[in-house]
Amino acid sequence: MTATACGRQAWRQLIRSTASNLRQQQPLQPRFAFSRQISSTTRSLPSRTATRSPFSLLRQQPFAQRSYSSQGQPPPPRGSNNQVKFWPFLIVIALGSGGYILLVNRRKEMPPTTDQSTPAFSPADVTVLFVLGGPGAGKGTQCARLVRDYHFTHLSAGDLLRAEQDRPGSQYGQLIKDCIKNGAIVPMEVTVALLEKAMREAGSSKFLIDGFPRKMDQALKFEEVVCPARLVLFYDCPEAVMEQRLLERGKTSGRADDNAESIRKRFRTFIETSMPVVDHYETENRVVKVDATPTPDQVYAETQAKLKKVLGDKL
Repeated sequence: MTATACGRQAWRQLIRSTASNLRQQQPLQPRFAFSRQISSTTRSLPSRTATRSPFSLLRQQPFAQRSYSSQGQPPPPRGSNNQVKFWPFLIVIALGSGGYILLVNRRKEMPPTTDQSTPAFSPADVTVLFVLGGPGAGKGTQCARLVRDYHFTHLSAGDLLRAEQDRPGSQYGQLIKDCIKNGAIVPMEVTVALLEKAMREAGSSKFLIDGFPRKMDQALKFEEVVCPARLVLFYDCPEAVMEQRLLERGKTSGRADDNAESIRKRFRTFIETSMPVVDHYETENRVVKVDATPTPDQVYAETQAKLKKVLGDKL
C-alpha cells in the first residue's frame, strides 16, 4: 500500500469515528464535540508533536510506521539521511580543487606573456618585419645585410630558442630541444615571450623577426601582445634548392636539425603551417615576395629595391 493510500485510509477512519461520536452527542454541540475529538487525538500523541495540526499528523505518523513495519526493520537514526547527502558535495569540492591545482601547475610550465588590451609596442614607434621562407631559403644571410646597411635589429626565433635550450637551468630546454630535433613547432607561449623580452632589451625601433611566425595563432598572438607587423618579407625558394643548401651547411654547422630526415620534416611543417600565414598577410597586401633562388647578392638587390618601394623613409 502506498503512502498516499495509507494517509487517505487513516483520514477516512477518523472521519467515520468522529461522525459516530457526533451522532451520540446533543444536537446543540456538534462543533464542540468535534473539537474535543480532535483535541483528544492530539493529546494522545507524544508531547513533541502536540502543536502540529491533525492533518499533518495523520499524513506523516501512519506513513512512517507502515513503511518500516513492512520491512521488519527499525527506522534509521535521525540525521542519517543528511549525512549521506553531504558526501556528494565533498566529492565535487575535491574534484574542483584538484582541477584548479592542475590548471595552475600547467600554467606555471609556460613563461608569462603580457596580458593586456593593447600591444607592448606601438606600430607608430616600432617597425616590425616578419621574415619568412622555407628552411634553407637564405633568410639569415639577407637579414645580416639589412642589419648592416639599415640598422635593423635582427631577432631570429630559432637562435633565441637554441640559446634558451642551452641556458643553464632553463626549464624549457629539453622541450625546445625535442621540438627542434623532430622538426616540430615550439609552443607559442615560449617563442612569443622570448621575442618580447629580446625586443625590450634591444631598445631599437626597427626589427627583423626571422623565422616567425610559423603558424597563424603565433601571428595573431604576437600582434595582439607585442606589436602589429608592418609587413612580411617572404623568400620564395624551391624545395630541392633549399635541401641542397641545408645538407651542405650541415657539414660545418653542427646543428641537430641539419640532416636529411629533419630537413624533410621541416619542409612539410613549413608548407602545412607557415604558408597559410603568408597567404593571410598577402590578402592584406602586407607581403613582399623575393625570389631566393639566385645568388645572395642578386637576392639582396631585389630585397632592397622592393623594401624601398614599400617602406620609403621607414627603411
